[in-house]
Amino acid sequence: MLKKVLVSLFAVVASIGVAIAAVNINTATEKELETLPGIGPAKAKAIIDHRKKNGNFKSLESLKDVNGIGDATYAELKGKISLSGGTTTEAAPAAKDAKKEPAKK
Repeated sequence: MLKKVLVSLFAVVASIGVAIAAVNINTATEKELETLPGIGPAKAKAIIDHRKKNGNFKSLESLKDVNGIGDATYAELKGKISLSGGTTTEAAPAAKDAKKEPAKK
């Protein structure tokens, strides 16, 4: 019984994690799209260009209409993208300050 409860709890937590990490392909910026696996600057721009030309994506699978996104890329992305809601991406690491403070004696 406890094992079933723990498995169910884990499934709920995992699904929430996926939902939180979703990138809305209808509103995401190029930088937000680039957080997705297999999406670099060129594909992110292609997604946005496609969206501007054709309007919002009607289904997740319609992302495959974008040049350069095929079945393999879509399969890797489908659990990480959404058509609605806000885009939530992991924070980028803080940039190192170019100016270093002088060493204190």
